[in-house]
Amino acid sequence: MNGAGNPPTSGQALWSQFWDDNPVFRQVLGICSALAVTNLMFNTLLMCGGLIWTTVMSSLTVSLLRQYIPQRVRMMVQVLIISVFVIVVDIALRTFFYETYKDIAAYVGLIVTNCIVMGRVESFAVKNKPLVSAFDGLGAGLGYSAVLMAVAVVREILGFGTLFNFTPFKVTLISGETVAGWQNWTIMVMPPGAFFVLAMIVWGARAWALRRQRVAAAAAAAPAPLQRPQIATAVEGAK
Repeated sequence: MNGAGNPPTSGQALWSQFWDDNPVFRQVLGICSALAVTNLMFNTLLMCGGLIWTTVMSSLTVSLLRQYIPQRVRMMVQVLIISVFVIVVDIALRTFFYETYKDIAAYVGLIVTNCIVMGRVESFAVKNKPLVSAFDGLGAGLGYSAVLMAVAVVREILGFGTLFNFTPFKVTLISGETVAGWQNWTIMVMPPGAFFVLAMIVWGARAWALRRQRVAAAAAAAPAPLQRPQIATAVEGAK
Protein backbone atom coordinates (compact mmCIF):
# COMPACT_ATOMS: atom_id res chain seq x y z
CA MET A 1 0.00 0.00 0.00
CA ASN A 2 1.19 3.52 -0.68
CA GLY A 3 0.91 6.49 1.59
CA ALA A 4 -2.68 7.23 0.53
CA GLY A 5 -3.84 3.71 1.45
CA ASN A 6 -4.30 2.71 -2.18
CA PRO A 7 -2.73 -0.37 -3.78
CA PRO A 8 0.82 0.34 -5.01
CA THR A 9 1.55 0.95 -8.65
CA SER A 10 3.77 -1.44 -10.60
CA GLY A 11 6.73 0.96 -10.30
CA GLN A 12 6.23 1.38 -6.56
CA ALA A 13 6.01 -2.38 -6.06
CA LEU A 14 9.19 -2.98 -8.07
CA TRP A 15 11.25 -0.28 -6.35
CA SER A 16 9.97 -1.22 -2.89
CA GLN A 17 11.23 -4.78 -3.24
CA PHE A 18 14.40 -3.82 -5.06
CA TRP A 19 15.61 -1.30 -2.48
CA ASP A 20 13.24 0.11 0.18
CA ASP A 21 12.15 -3.31 1.50
CA ASN A 22 14.91 -5.41 -0.02
CA PRO A 23 14.41 -8.87 1.54
CA VAL A 24 18.13 -9.32 2.19
CA PHE A 25 18.83 -5.86 3.61
CA ARG A 26 15.67 -5.60 5.71
CA GLN A 27 14.86 -9.16 6.78
CA VAL A 28 18.10 -11.03 5.93
CA LEU A 29 16.08 -13.65 4.04
CA GLY A 30 17.23 -16.22 1.52
CA ILE A 31 20.91 -16.14 2.44
CA CYS A 32 21.34 -19.93 2.04
CA SER A 33 22.01 -19.41 -1.65
CA ALA A 34 24.43 -16.60 -0.84
CA LEU A 35 26.59 -19.06 1.04
CA ALA A 36 26.35 -21.86 -1.48
CA VAL A 37 26.69 -20.47 -5.00
CA THR A 38 28.42 -17.10 -4.74
CA ASN A 39 32.03 -18.27 -4.99
CA LEU A 40 31.79 -18.05 -8.80
CA MET A 41 29.97 -15.28 -10.67
CA PHE A 42 28.71 -17.47 -13.52
CA ASN A 43 27.08 -19.92 -11.12
CA THR A 44 25.53 -17.01 -9.25
CA LEU A 45 24.23 -15.45 -12.47
CA LEU A 46 22.45 -18.66 -13.47
CA MET A 47 21.02 -19.10 -9.99
CA CYS A 48 19.76 -15.51 -9.95
CA GLY A 49 18.16 -15.92 -13.38
CA GLY A 50 16.31 -18.99 -12.17
CA LEU A 51 15.11 -17.26 -9.02
CA ILE A 52 13.91 -14.15 -10.90
CA TRP A 53 11.99 -16.31 -13.39
CA THR A 54 10.39 -18.31 -10.58
CA THR A 55 9.47 -15.28 -8.48
CA VAL A 56 7.89 -13.37 -11.36
CA MET A 57 5.97 -16.29 -12.87
CA SER A 58 4.74 -17.73 -9.57
CA SER A 59 3.54 -14.30 -8.39
CA LEU A 60 1.77 -13.72 -11.72
CA THR A 61 0.13 -17.16 -11.73
CA VAL A 62 -1.02 -17.04 -8.11
CA SER A 63 -2.48 -13.58 -8.68
CA LEU A 64 -4.35 -14.76 -11.79
CA LEU A 65 -5.81 -17.73 -9.86
CA ARG A 66 -6.35 -15.98 -6.53
CA GLN A 67 -10.14 -15.91 -6.93
CA TYR A 68 -10.30 -19.66 -7.59
CA ILE A 69 -7.85 -21.06 -5.02
CA PRO A 70 -9.65 -22.32 -1.85
CA GLN A 71 -8.30 -20.51 1.20
CA ARG A 72 -7.67 -23.66 3.25
CA VAL A 73 -5.40 -25.25 0.62
CA ARG A 74 -3.78 -22.10 -0.75
CA MET A 75 -0.30 -22.92 0.61
CA MET A 76 -0.31 -26.34 -1.06
CA VAL A 77 -1.40 -24.82 -4.35
CA GLN A 78 1.23 -22.08 -4.11
CA VAL A 79 4.02 -24.60 -3.52
CA LEU A 80 2.75 -26.66 -6.46
CA ILE A 81 2.78 -23.58 -8.73
CA ILE A 82 6.29 -22.62 -7.59
CA SER A 83 7.48 -26.20 -8.18
CA VAL A 84 6.32 -26.12 -11.79
CA PHE A 85 8.46 -23.09 -12.58
CA VAL A 86 11.45 -24.48 -10.68
CA ILE A 87 11.22 -27.65 -12.77
CA VAL A 88 11.39 -25.46 -15.89
CA VAL A 89 14.57 -23.87 -14.52
CA ASP A 90 16.01 -27.28 -13.71
CA ILE A 91 15.36 -28.61 -17.23
CA ALA A 92 16.79 -25.46 -18.87
CA LEU A 93 19.99 -25.60 -16.82
CA ARG A 94 20.38 -29.33 -17.39
CA THR A 95 19.97 -28.80 -21.13
CA PHE A 96 22.07 -25.71 -21.80
CA PHE A 97 24.54 -25.47 -18.86
CA TYR A 98 25.09 -29.04 -17.78
CA GLU A 99 28.60 -28.58 -16.37
CA THR A 100 27.46 -25.70 -14.15
CA TYR A 101 24.24 -27.53 -13.37
CA LYS A 102 26.24 -30.35 -11.75
CA ASP A 103 27.64 -27.82 -9.25
CA ILE A 104 24.41 -26.03 -8.33
CA ALA A 105 21.74 -28.70 -8.91
CA ALA A 106 21.12 -29.22 -5.19
CA TYR A 107 20.44 -25.52 -4.67
CA VAL A 108 18.18 -25.12 -7.71
CA GLY A 109 15.67 -27.46 -6.11
CA LEU A 110 15.72 -25.37 -2.94
CA ILE A 111 14.20 -22.42 -4.83
CA VAL A 112 10.85 -24.14 -4.15
CA THR A 113 11.19 -23.34 -0.45
CA ASN A 114 13.03 -20.03 -0.84
CA CYS A 115 11.67 -17.55 1.71
CA ILE A 116 11.54 -14.72 -0.80
CA VAL A 117 9.55 -16.62 -3.44
CA MET A 118 7.03 -18.00 -0.95
CA GLY A 119 6.88 -14.72 0.94
CA ARG A 120 5.96 -12.58 -2.08
CA VAL A 121 3.35 -15.09 -3.23
CA GLU A 122 1.69 -15.38 0.17
CA SER A 123 1.92 -11.75 1.31
CA PHE A 124 1.36 -9.89 -1.96
CA ALA A 125 0.23 -11.90 -4.98
CA VAL A 126 -2.84 -13.39 -3.27
CA LYS A 127 -4.15 -9.87 -2.58
CA ASN A 128 -3.22 -7.87 -5.67
CA LYS A 129 -3.74 -7.79 -9.42
CA PRO A 130 -1.53 -9.79 -11.81
CA LEU A 131 0.57 -6.99 -13.34
CA VAL A 132 1.53 -5.31 -10.08
CA SER A 133 2.20 -8.75 -8.55
CA ALA A 134 4.55 -9.61 -11.40
CA PHE A 135 6.46 -6.35 -10.87
CA ASP A 136 6.57 -7.03 -7.14
CA GLY A 137 8.13 -10.41 -7.84
CA LEU A 138 10.52 -8.86 -10.36
CA GLY A 139 11.66 -6.28 -7.81
CA ALA A 140 12.21 -8.95 -5.15
CA GLY A 141 14.17 -11.12 -7.58
CA LEU A 142 16.31 -8.24 -8.85
CA GLY A 143 17.01 -6.94 -5.34
CA TYR A 144 18.03 -10.38 -4.15
CA SER A 145 20.15 -10.96 -7.24
CA ALA A 146 21.93 -7.63 -6.91
CA VAL A 147 23.11 -8.59 -3.43
CA LEU A 148 24.20 -12.07 -4.53
CA MET A 149 26.13 -10.70 -7.51
CA ALA A 150 27.87 -8.16 -5.29
CA VAL A 151 28.92 -10.98 -2.94
CA ALA A 152 30.06 -13.10 -5.89
CA VAL A 153 32.24 -10.32 -7.35
CA VAL A 154 34.19 -10.00 -4.12
CA ARG A 155 34.46 -13.74 -3.45
CA GLU A 156 35.61 -14.75 -6.95
CA ILE A 157 38.19 -11.96 -7.24
CA LEU A 158 39.65 -12.52 -3.78
CA GLY A 159 39.20 -16.29 -3.70
CA PHE A 160 40.28 -17.28 -7.20
CA GLY A 161 41.85 -14.13 -8.67
CA THR A 162 39.43 -14.34 -11.59
CA LEU A 163 36.33 -12.59 -12.89
CA PHE A 164 33.78 -14.76 -14.74
CA ASN A 165 36.51 -17.43 -14.86
CA PHE A 166 38.92 -15.14 -16.69
CA THR A 167 42.23 -14.42 -14.98
CA PRO A 168 42.95 -10.69 -14.89
CA PHE A 169 45.65 -10.80 -12.23
CA LYS A 170 48.68 -11.96 -14.16
CA VAL A 171 52.05 -10.26 -14.57
CA THR A 172 54.18 -10.60 -17.72
CA LEU A 173 57.92 -10.61 -16.96
CA ILE A 174 60.66 -9.16 -19.21
CA SER A 175 61.49 -12.71 -20.24
CA GLY A 176 57.97 -13.05 -21.58
CA GLU A 177 56.94 -15.49 -18.87
CA THR A 178 53.47 -14.95 -17.40
CA VAL A 179 53.05 -15.56 -13.71
CA ALA A 180 50.12 -15.21 -11.38
CA GLY A 181 50.07 -11.81 -9.70
CA TRP A 182 47.61 -12.69 -7.01
CA GLN A 183 47.65 -14.79 -3.84
CA ASN A 184 44.23 -16.39 -3.47
CA TRP A 185 42.31 -15.94 -0.23
CA THR A 186 41.20 -19.46 0.64
CA ILE A 187 38.61 -18.25 3.14
CA MET A 188 36.72 -16.49 0.36
CA VAL A 189 36.14 -19.82 -1.38
CA MET A 190 34.69 -21.26 1.82
CA PRO A 191 31.15 -20.53 3.15
CA PRO A 192 32.45 -18.31 6.02
CA GLY A 193 33.83 -15.95 3.37
CA ALA A 194 30.29 -15.43 2.10
CA PHE A 195 29.20 -14.58 5.65
CA PHE A 196 31.86 -11.88 5.94
CA VAL A 197 31.14 -10.29 2.56
CA LEU A 198 27.36 -10.44 2.99
CA ALA A 199 27.60 -8.88 6.45
CA MET A 200 29.73 -6.00 5.11
CA ILE A 201 27.29 -5.33 2.26
CA VAL A 202 24.24 -5.39 4.55
CA TRP A 203 26.01 -3.13 7.05
CA GLY A 204 26.97 -0.66 4.33
CA ALA A 205 23.48 -0.57 2.82
CA ARG A 206 21.79 -0.07 6.18
CA ALA A 207 24.25 2.63 7.22
CA TRP A 208 23.67 4.50 3.97
CA ALA A 209 19.88 4.23 4.30
CA LEU A 210 20.05 5.43 7.92
CA ARG A 211 22.18 8.41 6.90
CA ARG A 212 19.65 9.37 4.22
CA GLN A 213 16.83 9.18 6.77
CA ARG A 214 18.72 11.45 9.18
CA VAL A 215 19.45 14.00 6.44
CA ALA A 216 15.79 13.99 5.37
CA ALA A 217 14.62 14.37 8.98
CA ALA A 218 17.03 17.26 9.55
CA ALA A 219 15.84 18.99 6.38
CA ALA A 220 12.20 18.57 7.43
CA ALA A 221 12.89 19.95 10.92
CA ALA A 222 14.87 22.98 9.70
CA PRO A 223 12.94 26.32 9.74
CA ALA A 224 11.73 27.53 6.36
CA PRO A 225 13.79 30.40 4.89
CA LEU A 226 12.22 33.85 5.26
CA GLN A 227 10.47 35.27 2.23
CA ARG A 228 11.18 38.83 1.01
CA PRO A 229 8.12 40.44 2.74
CA GLN A 230 9.03 38.67 5.98
CA ILE A 231 12.61 39.96 5.74
CA ALA A 232 11.37 43.52 5.19
CA THR A 233 9.07 43.23 8.22
CA ALA A 234 11.95 41.93 10.33
CA VAL A 235 14.16 44.85 9.26
CA GLU A 236 11.45 47.37 10.07
CA GLY A 237 10.97 45.78 13.45
CA ALA A 238 14.69 45.99 14.16
CA LYS A 239 14.62 49.74 13.47
